[in-house]
Amino acid sequence: MTMLKMTTMSIVTSMSLGLLVNSAWAGDVRGKVSVQGLRSPQDIAVYIDSVPGKTFPPPTDHIFVDQSHLAFAPHAVVVLQGTTVEFKNDDSVGHNVYWPAINHDKKMAHNMGTWPQGLSKPFTFTTVGNVPLLCNVHPEMSGQIFVVPTPYYAITDKEGGFTIRNVPPGQYTLKTMSDSAKPATQTVSVGPGAVSVTLTVTK
Repeated sequence: MTMLKMTTMSIVTSMSLGLLVNSAWAGDVRGKVSVQGLRSPQDIAVYIDSVPGKTFPPPTDHIFVDQSHLAFAPHAVVVLQGTTVEFKNDDSVGHNVYWPAINHDKKMAHNMGTWPQGLSKPFTFTTVGNVPLLCNVHPEMSGQIFVVPTPYYAITDKEGGFTIRNVPPGQYTLKTMSDSAKPATQTVSVGPGAVSVTLTVTK
């Protein structure tokens, strides 16, 4: 075997072992969010706010938010900063999509217009924060997009439970984001296996 082939095999083997070690040491962050002053702990985003030395390119695939049966579906979604969301109209009536602010900044309000059934329009979200979705044709409709800075995130279920999977080992700040409550923060140390946390969100 030539020296070049041996060197190449050594590099590939080292890389593979590194990936296996990183995967083996990755952990899950599991927990529950309780609320004070809110009706429900459901649809609250929980995320790792940063990973030192790491940047995260947005996914190439688009995320879809439908308008179906006079509702945004899903009602709430979490996306990585820089993700493009496709807003589709599945109803037989015209729908509009707009948001009055991003992260409570009214200067970032945007109206995407109105379009008929079967069409969709994309928008790329580059600003971290809460995006409240509304339809000016049907004022009873509402939804949420939570734009977060890392791919380590989850959204709470109706009991407030969540799981953030495959987090690399380290110490991080865990944060929440919701449509009508103050953000909560907590330090979390992640190693192999799972770590359990509890957070309280107040209005």
